[in-house]
Amino acid sequence: MKTGARVTDEVNFFRRQGQPRNTVRVVRIREPERLRWRTAVASVTQMAGQLRGRDRTVVEEPLREIVLDLGDRILRRETVLDARRNGVDLDRGEVLPTHSMWDLRRTAFLAGVEVDSLARYLKLPADYEKSIDTAGVVLIGRALSNAHRSRAQKLLVRVPEHDSGRVLMRHEQYMIERATHEIDLGRRWAALSKALVDGSL
Repeated sequence: MKTGARVTDEVNFFRRQGQPRNTVRVVRIREPERLRWRTAVASVTQMAGQLRGRDRTVVEEPLREIVLDLGDRILRRETVLDARRNGVDLDRGEVLPTHSMWDLRRTAFLAGVEVDSLARYLKLPADYEKSIDTAGVVLIGRALSNAHRSRAQKLLVRVPEHDSGRVLMRHEQYMIERATHEIDLGRRWAALSKALVDGSL
């Protein structure tokens, strides 16, 4: 690799070369920040998620130490969530807050979303006192939020110049109403995810 290469380029180079330890070395020596460095770490965790046994351990454990040492709380949290999205668990109770099933139900009620929607994608404890998988719930909540917002955008582009003042046809009014509803649901799911990692609503 050339000196001064982007951290993402270096990581991708060593990934292609099949050198997982060097990918960890690259992110260890680079200055952590929320854009390229975070993307590079996500790339390393994606690779680690495909490894097994000792090969995975030699990547996952040093990477976990790097992430836990981060001084930027938000970067640490988002890096852990990126890793979880790739099937790698860098958090063993040190980064994300712990919530019970009761906490989740209460927060979901305040946010105005249905817990059953989460149960379709993630196993939730039956006992209200049991801890939930905070990372899993947050990632699913964010995904649902994005899905609702995407639906809203698709509906709105089907209504030509809906803010021009012309009289809307009935089906166009329905699409705008539905889009407004989807936007609201997106905000609610985003609020749930934010509350679980940042604090109460």
